[in-house]
Amino acid sequence: MNFRHQRDRCGNQRGMSMLEMMLVVGISGVVTAIAIPAGPTAVRGYKLAGHAQAISSQVSLAKMRAASSFSRARMYVDFELGTYRLEVWNKTASTWTTDGPVEQLLQPIGFGFGAAGEPPPDTQGVIAQPAPCLDAGGAAIPNSGCVMFNSRGIPIDSTGAATGANAVYLTDGTAVYATTVSATGMTQLWWTPNKVISWVRQ
Repeated sequence: MNFRHQRDRCGNQRGMSMLEMMLVVGISGVVTAIAIPAGPTAVRGYKLAGHAQAISSQVSLAKMRAASSFSRARMYVDFELGTYRLEVWNKTASTWTTDGPVEQLLQPIGFGFGAAGEPPPDTQGVIAQPAPCLDAGGAAIPNSGCVMFNSRGIPIDSTGAATGANAVYLTDGTAVYATTVSATGMTQLWWTPNKVISWVRQ
């Protein structure tokens, strides 16, 4: 009797009909078709934002390292290789020493302005990457740019004069990020789409 009751109960259970199965497969296909093209673009956007945040942090770290070592420190950018690193002036050896790893930009991200022809508001007078770095002998290093700080955490140019014109720009062709440094040493991160330039502070 128990066996018959169990058999009857199992016989009343139904699986999915062919129509229901086709409906589920169709919805899954639509969701996949929407998600797949957006995937690479989203990943590229995350990579760009990650590098922009890392550069902004590196600039702030250079300011702190200059103050803590009672010397000069700079964020060194190699525009040709697509790398950036922190360097501190070694007063004893009279040379720049790398402090930490050399970071590499991921393709297709590069240093550049994209379509931006104007800097973020109330930052630079004219849009520009940082001035070339100088070697220990005072000569400009080709394809380089440096955001440098003195021991008081003030951004300075190659002559040691205070400056508020420093900025580093990154783009992947769809958006542009800018890390700007004011004359007081305040670092700000900005973003704009590449097609319609409208800077937004992050």
